[in-house]
Amino acid sequence: MATYQSMPTTEVRSTMLLVSAAALIDIDGRVLLAQRPIGTFMAGLWEFPGGKIEADETPEVALIRELHEELGINTSESCLAPLSFASHHYDASNDGGAFHLLMMLFICRRWKGRPRSMEGGALKWVSSQHLRNYQMPAADIPLIAALQDLL
Repeated sequence: MATYQSMPTTEVRSTMLLVSAAALIDIDGRVLLAQRPIGTFMAGLWEFPGGKIEADETPEVALIRELHEELGINTSESCLAPLSFASHHYDASNDGGAFHLLMMLFICRRWKGRPRSMEGGALKWVSSQHLRNYQMPAADIPLIAALQDLL
């Protein structure tokens, strides 16, 4: 009879941050990227719009709220389709201390209003084959392949 010994694990003492993000896709199949504003964590990097999930929110509700706050647009849960997720550990060398980010990426093709930056960062519609030309946070990069496969 074989016995199994559990492998030692490295204990991570950091906060788990749950985030919902959207790949807004326009009629031409381009994806909206938002640039993080100056003075914020990871300023200048391009990302998929979204944000933190609050304790009383589902990922979809949080994303609807964040899209309204960040871009001034409105959408509904029926317009959000889960695509992929990213799991990434940011160490203590970053400005925000150590944390582990779990980000759910949703596709959104329908919304009301014209996206505009409500927080001071730039916005850019980008074709999927050019997404890798933009400097992005480490957690966003693995999601590009799923988008390219879809589009």
